[in-house]
Formats: sequence, C-alpha cells, structure tokens
Amino acid sequence: MAAQRPTFRVMKNGYDRFAVDDAVERYAAQVRQLENRIQLYQDQLVETTRQLDEMKARYQELLQTEDARRQAADNIARLSLREANEIIDTAQKNADEIIREALSTSRLILMDLAKLYNDAGAVKTEMTDRLNELLGSLDAFRLPEMPDLRWLDEAEDKMR
Repeated sequence: MAAQRPTFRVMKNGYDRFAVDDAVERYAAQVRQLENRIQLYQDQLVETTRQLDEMKARYQELLQTEDARRQAADNIARLSLREANEIIDTAQKNADEIIREALSTSRLILMDLAKLYNDAGAVKTEMTDRLNELLGSLDAFRLPEMPDLRWLDEAEDKMR
C-alpha cells in the first residue's frame, strides 16, 4: 500500500491548511485502520498460538496414549505367547502321558495274549494227546462176537 506523496498549495503563512488537515485526517484514518489490522493480527496470532499449544498438548496426550496402547499390546502379545506355550507344553505332557499309558496297556494286553497263546498251545497238545489215547483206546476196543440168533428162533419155536 504505497501512498502518493501529497502536494499542497503554498499560501501566505504556509500551506493550504484545509488540504493539510484533510491529508492529516486521511493519514490518521489510515493509521487507525492499520493499527486495527495489527490488533486483529495480534489477536489472531494469540488465538493461533493458543490453538497451537492446545494441539501440541493434545499431540503429546495422543503420543502417550499411543505409547501406552503399544505397551499394552506388547504385554498382551507376550502374555498370550507365554500362555500359548504353556498350553502347548501341557498338551505335550498330556499326550506323552497318554502314549505311555497306551503303551503300558498294550504291553499288558500283549503279555496276556502271549500267555493265552501258550496256554492254548498247552491245551491243544494235551487235547491232541488225549484224543490220540482215545483213538488208541477205540482202536483197541473189540466188540464181542454176536451170538447166533438162530438158537433164539429155535427156542421160540419150541415153546410154542
């Protein structure tokens, strides 16, 4: 805003008083307008500075909140991982115990089966021996000869 330099008519005791007063009044109005603008800019600067400070404070709060959330998430992840590992360890121990029990039970069953197999073999051998004895006894058994039944017919004929 470049103002032109005013020129005044020269009069008897100086310059034209009304023109000078008019120029001074214009300059005074312009100064007041500029002072008002400066005051408005200063007020805006104060408000903007206050908003900036509020935003900085809010930013710091957000950073702290975000940091706390990150730490909480890290803690939760760490705890979850530890708990998952404990669950896996417990499951592994339980599986090992189940397998041990199953192997022990199957060993007992196999031992019982082996005993039954041996007992069945002994019973089979004993039965085979007895059957062979029985066959031998049956082969040795001789039926007596049947008497001649004609004599019975003759005796009946006589009695009649």
